[in-house]
Amino acid sequence: MEEENINRRSFIIRVLYGIGGVLGAITMVPVISALFSPLLRNTPRDWRVVGRVNDFKIGKTVLVKYKNALPLEWSGLSSETASWLQRNSEKEFTAFAINCTHLGCPVRWEGDAELFLCPCHGGVYNKDGSYAAGPPPHGLNKYPVRIRNNNVEILTSPVPITNIGGEKS
Repeated sequence: MEEENINRRSFIIRVLYGIGGVLGAITMVPVISALFSPLLRNTPRDWRVVGRVNDFKIGKTVLVKYKNALPLEWSGLSSETASWLQRNSEKEFTAFAINCTHLGCPVRWEGDAELFLCPCHGGVYNKDGSYAAGPPPHGLNKYPVRIRNNNVEILTSPVPITNIGGEKS
């Protein structure tokens, strides 16, 4: 009788360990796929028209809004993003990500001071997007910009906005 209980007990323990192992493995599948998915897929990027060349005045910085590179039907407002666009000369534009490089808060442009300011932790950036003061580790991230058919276009990527184009100020 005692031998039968030991066998039953060890069988039940093995079954419980097996169930726990299967549940643990099932739980780890999405975690592992989330960790490796950026390495396994190409990040979609797309050129978005943000306006006509003549819509922007030389020396001015304006906020432009557009759809990110991966808008999904259900994403609604989150499929929209924005950039700070500067017209530097007749044919030269610079686009900055709206997110602070410290923790991603949206920066605002202060035209009178010619500075980008982050309201969350006091990050300050110069007019050219370079670091000026506060906790940010480097200048604002930049987007590639081109002029095509008299339209200004920005190369977008899906949210979250990161160091697009590999440029740092």
